Amino acid sequence: MDKKKIWESYRFPLILLAGIIIGAVIGLIFGERATVLQPVGQIFINLMFTIVVPMVFVSITTAVGSMLNMKRLGKILGSLVLTFVATGCVAAVLVLVTVNIWPPAANTSITMGEAAMQEATDISSMIVSTLTVDDFSGLMSRNNMLPIIVFAIISGIAVAACGGEESPVGKLLVNLNDVIMKIVGMIMKLAPIGLGAYFANLVGEFGPQLIGDYGRTMLIYYPLCAVYGIVFFPAYAYFAGGKLGVKKMVQNIFNPAVTAFATQSSVAALPVNMEACKEIGVPDDISNIVLPMGATMHMDGSVLSSITKIAFLFGVFQMPFTGAGTYAMAIVVSILSAFVLSGAPGGGLVGEMLIVSLFGFPGEAFPLIATIGFLVDPAATCLNSSGDTIASMIVARMVEGKDWLEKATKRKEAA
Repeated sequence: MDKKKIWESYRFPLILLAGIIIGAVIGLIFGERATVLQPVGQIFINLMFTIVVPMVFVSITTAVGSMLNMKRLGKILGSLVLTFVATGCVAAVLVLVTVNIWPPAANTSITMGEAAMQEATDISSMIVSTLTVDDFSGLMSRNNMLPIIVFAIISGIAVAACGGEESPVGKLLVNLNDVIMKIVGMIMKLAPIGLGAYFANLVGEFGPQLIGDYGRTMLIYYPLCAVYGIVFFPAYAYFAGGKLGVKKMVQNIFNPAVTAFATQSSVAALPVNMEACKEIGVPDDISNIVLPMGATMHMDGSVLSSITKIAFLFGVFQMPFTGAGTYAMAIVVSILSAFVLSGAPGGGLVGEMLIVSLFGFPGEAFPLIATIGFLVDPAATCLNSSGDTIASMIVARMVEGKDWLEKATKRKEAA
């Protein structure tokens, strides 16, 4: 019976991981010829991205709209911000210590290409464009996740003011949310094939770049991510729910982690995170708010990668990466660059451009860290996305109390 339970708990993650490993092997064996599988993987990714916008809008609007108690909403949002900032600072301190012990650019010999830098936008314009769009049609695009979240919260507050979940619109939203999650479940059945094909294409196209001048940075960054995931994730889960919290985290973290690693997108992994939180027992109103916001704001892996890139550039341009001011600037820039990633593959290019602009590096530094960005993106996104599930657990503990997980488990067993 124990073996059966273990298989039921880990069956899908193992199948998912097997699909990705097979895809990677195909990419290594066939090289660029493996790119013929790209359309298969892209179909799966497109299906995930297609459902993401309605899922985020409906889930947040439903969660906020059902909260006739606005005090609870305020507590969730406050706990969310505190959790995101605290875990981000832990990640920043860890990577700063690491890059000072093992400088990522030591003994590197890299030929930098030319790159035309865009003009840096002023802070006020960046805030406006990050949080809002100038037309309703802009809310239909996954490239504007934060404006969608802002509009969903406003819509939810309006629904709550007009009767909440018992109003006709509230009931419609609840039912629509159930329908969307059913669609997510249908799409996820294609995940092992879709992610395997997607990864075969990536490895086939970019595999040779995984070695060479960037090898030292990879040898520093990937173990760093492993340490963060193996040491700090269980610590966060223990804070959230004790030993049971760690157990639940281990049982449910692999699906979001593997999906995010393969797709390199927190947004694409969002539906899987929703399912993981449901299995753990995180209250729906908490996960429906924390996860979509986490997909664009909770970026521990990106903080690790951004500071690694900054330290790398300092080494390449023979500038000392020392001093409290430099470290503080690196932390601020890493959080800002992570904030504008928008959860999409390739979105890191915006963050990398921000790093080059704010630190005043010459334009040719951009293609340098853009290449590093691609190489570290799978692990960074893996930590970003799986960390959102754990952040939801922490917020649940702060909102519901220390014994929230025991109560949720008992309710689930009774049901």
